[in-house]
Amino acid sequence: MNGINNSSIDPAEVAFFRRLSSVWWDQNGPFRPLHQLNELRIQWIVRHLTLLGMASESEQPLAGLKVLDVGCGGGILSESIARLGAEVTGIDVVDKNIHTARSHANQFGLTINYQVTSPEILALKKQKFDVVFNMEVVEHVANLDRYMSACNKLVSPNGATFIATINRNPIAWLVAIVGAEYLLRWLPKGTHSYSMLRKPKEILSYLQRDHFDTQSLTGVSVNPLRKSMSLSRNTLVNYMLCAQRAPALE
Repeated sequence: MNGINNSSIDPAEVAFFRRLSSVWWDQNGPFRPLHQLNELRIQWIVRHLTLLGMASESEQPLAGLKVLDVGCGGGILSESIARLGAEVTGIDVVDKNIHTARSHANQFGLTINYQVTSPEILALKKQKFDVVFNMEVVEHVANLDRYMSACNKLVSPNGATFIATINRNPIAWLVAIVGAEYLLRWLPKGTHSYSMLRKPKEILSYLQRDHFDTQSLTGVSVNPLRKSMSLSRNTLVNYMLCAQRAPALE
């Protein structure tokens, strides 16, 4: 992993996503649900950044924002955010993912700072961002405490963080793992491990500890017949949250 050695990195997860690195942009391939989810969450993200006074009503509502996409994969979210005007840094510990992301961004003339690194390393460098995205990543890290601590340090005072993941309960296991991976085959088998799924209260506890105020917690509902997704009050399976870091102490 290019010399990256960190206790929050799970080697098995790195190997799994390295094997899938070439199909990130195949919208009919293994990541088709992620492309569909991306369209839904972009609208939700912009709406909440607008409510926080961090986005405008212009064609590029995120212009002027310094943004970090943690676990960026092939760059699906990074590219969407960059097209909205943000200055984007995308990081991933899987070197082949970064290669795919860079190549795709270059094809479309997008300037995105892609790096093979981890949030822990960026935190040691004392880097700060207006917005940190943590989408579908926390369920793949080995040491959640260390990982969340590093990600939270990267958010500037008054900045925002967005987290999306899967709940941990029997219904989530049935829908997100048995259903999505083994029955419907929407995701590659083995994408998720039940023991690494995260309950909302677990994520919220790390945010509260580091002085974040949760602004929104919403579920994502999936209709397998229509193959559609929508926001929902039900967070039993998939959920997303937005939180704002407290102002700097004077």
